[in-house]
Amino acid sequence: MDSISQNHNNKNPSTTLSAQPPTTSRYENQKRRDWNTFCQYLRNHRPPLSLPSCSGAHVIEFLRYLDQFGKTKVHNQNCAFFGLPDPPEPCPCPLRQAWGSLDALIGRLRAAYEENGGAPEISPFGSSSVRIFLREVRDFQAKARGVSYEKKRKRVNNKQITQSCLQPPLHTAALAQGQPMMAKYHHSET
Repeated sequence: MDSISQNHNNKNPSTTLSAQPPTTSRYENQKRRDWNTFCQYLRNHRPPLSLPSCSGAHVIEFLRYLDQFGKTKVHNQNCAFFGLPDPPEPCPCPLRQAWGSLDALIGRLRAAYEENGGAPEISPFGSSSVRIFLREVRDFQAKARGVSYEKKRKRVNNKQITQSCLQPPLHTAALAQGQPMMAKYHHSET
């Protein structure tokens, strides 16, 4: 017993948990880098922009600027490989940022904007123009690369199936309460 307490007392204080700096997650590090990159882009913009004067159009301009650093081949409509997921040979089409990367980037920038005092209601990263731009990029890249972005159906596990089998169907429960079927259906929809 004494040897345990002696070992505990002889520990180097620099190895204790309280002396170590807090570790940040990969997401937090990426969010900080993305925020710094965006702020640098605003400072280098001609004319320089302040964050409060930034709009959705400036965010779209930033996303287009990032395309030069992309690694995803996106075929032009006049390319022979347009719509082919695995082209047989190289082509001169440009490399761009993948839609998924841009979508994740906007999510991180929205979070960073709010953490730096921005109100979510006026966030340029959540503007309708940015959402429309991202949707158009997704649709074009899907056509150009022959990739489907259809929504996947949720898989239902067996436990949920057995529970739903034990509950009465929606229409019998609604009829038992004297309500029309669609009234109950309409309110459960989101």
